Amino acid sequence: MTGKSAETMLTRLFSQGFRVFFLMACVFAVLVMVIWEIWLAVRAAGGMIDLAPAIAPHLWHGHEMIFGYGAAVLAGFFLTAVPNWTGGKSAPQRFIAAVFLLWLAGRLAFWFSASLPPAVVMLADLAFLPALGAKIAAQLMARPKPQQMVFLLALTFLWLANLLCHLEWIGILRDGVAPSLRAGLATLVAMILILGGRVTPGFTRNAMVATGRESGLPRNPGPLAIATTVPAMALAPAILLGLPEPVSGLLCLLAGAGALLRVALWQGWWTLTRPILWTLHLSYALAGLGLIVLGLAWMGIGSEMAALHLLAVGSVGGMTLAMLSRASLGHSGRPLHAPAPLAIAYGLVPLAALARFAASAVPQVYFPASLLAGGLWIAAFTLALASLWPAFLMPRPPRRPVGDPPA
Repeated sequence: MTGKSAETMLTRLFSQGFRVFFLMACVFAVLVMVIWEIWLAVRAAGGMIDLAPAIAPHLWHGHEMIFGYGAAVLAGFFLTAVPNWTGGKSAPQRFIAAVFLLWLAGRLAFWFSASLPPAVVMLADLAFLPALGAKIAAQLMARPKPQQMVFLLALTFLWLANLLCHLEWIGILRDGVAPSLRAGLATLVAMILILGGRVTPGFTRNAMVATGRESGLPRNPGPLAIATTVPAMALAPAILLGLPEPVSGLLCLLAGAGALLRVALWQGWWTLTRPILWTLHLSYALAGLGLIVLGLAWMGIGSEMAALHLLAVGSVGGMTLAMLSRASLGHSGRPLHAPAPLAIAYGLVPLAALARFAASAVPQVYFPASLLAGGLWIAAFTLALASLWPAFLMPRPPRRPVGDPPA
């Protein structure tokens, strides 16, 4: 590769938000899990290794998957989708590069936190979301709509959850990390219920109509959507405010039941031969199932940790992979069709969720099941990278294939 071609590729990487953030989200998903797998394997063999971060390895792992991976996917999605919603201009390359460097600085500061003052780590890690949120707010204000402005509230919840983590680590709070990680995960799930609740039936309807079908199309009643998303959005503040677990559990049950009712109306059976669609349906269903299992756990029935990982791996992992892959293909002018490696990746993520659920639900198989889950996750995102790198790094094809519009 010549210097000029490398420069052109770098310029292209920062030309649209989905390119750099979705690429780095996939890379980061693999990197964090590889480190976690090594640590787990050593523990399973009876040994012990120290990781670079100042905090316990399991907290680093949880924090980085939520506030590192999750935030990167959100950045790629919003920087790409919001200009389409508002009809405005995309963020300039210099902004995308600057906000990416803020994200990267947070990840590096967190990894080297044992060698840095806690306040420096906190400032580095917390700078990203406000910068991203300010840009999104400026774009949304061009055509403000309540159903879109709600995402600014969700980003605020995510930032506050991260803040409370750091307030414990710098010694101001005594119990900030555990509820904050749960609130951060709850925020990601709420955004999945909102965004997935829009695009899943919409994309399915478009595909069905394109085949000539005129009846039996997905239904998406507004009252049911509200009954699902309102308790889901209330869950993160309920956790952050320290409300009793049965209260948060009730919110989980309401949101989870609503999600399962919604996805049952979306004709998911029709998508079984279309991986790029069925992965949306399955991930949304796992969000509903995971919320119900978590709600029951907070009412004293079942394993809380198993429920949290069912949500984190099956719902958040599955839906983010589905959305980032579809958006990358669509916005780079490529066919909205999942190649075989990507379709396999879609299937590996729910299998990883099942294995990780078993690891917490059945303590006797914790290490082998956890290592299996991590291996499946790594394989899934490696296959996604192998399938999607042209969409991230290569120019658009000369002509856009026929298909429904990207997210």
